Amino acid sequence: MKALLKKMRERWKLVLGLAVGGFIASVTLVVAGAAGLAWTSTEEFCIGCHEMKDNVYAEYKGTIHDTNRTGVRAICTDCHVPREPVALITRKIEASKELYYKFISPSIDTPAKFEAKRYELATHVWKRMKETDSHECRNCHKSDKMSLELQTPKAQARHTKAKAENLTCIDCHFGIAHHEPEGPGPRELFG
Repeated sequence: MKALLKKMRERWKLVLGLAVGGFIASVTLVVAGAAGLAWTSTEEFCIGCHEMKDNVYAEYKGTIHDTNRTGVRAICTDCHVPREPVALITRKIEASKELYYKFISPSIDTPAKFEAKRYELATHVWKRMKETDSHECRNCHKSDKMSLELQTPKAQARHTKAKAENLTCIDCHFGIAHHEPEGPGPRELFG
């Protein structure tokens, strides 16, 4: 009987040890994953390579999304990465393809190469924004909170027309923070 109790205690110690170890490992992975997602969502991370810093970030500097009368800024991830957890992780996985361009096939490592790829890169962003009804724009810009009376008559007419035609932000505002590439815009490409 003593031997049986001793054996049971040893099993419970093992089970408890594995459970505690598994819990600690799980918490560590969750915290490390969250920290990694937070770190890769910073402006410093996004412009950590010269391709981004010298090209699209340089274009962004001084735009309405960078500097404005209210002091509210949008950084790279505000426009290019969803906030919702599953969509955010999915986008981060998709973005890993960008590492291919950076390290394996350095096809954007000079300004000339970047310009040659600009339209292709832009169409990927436009397509994603069309598919999500410009979701990242709408995180900050709520159409039901816009004051039409504070907009210019031209903006009022265009926003009214866009709503009637079921257009999304990116259909018209596709060069707002970066230089517009040569070629058809998202409305012509994706309808």
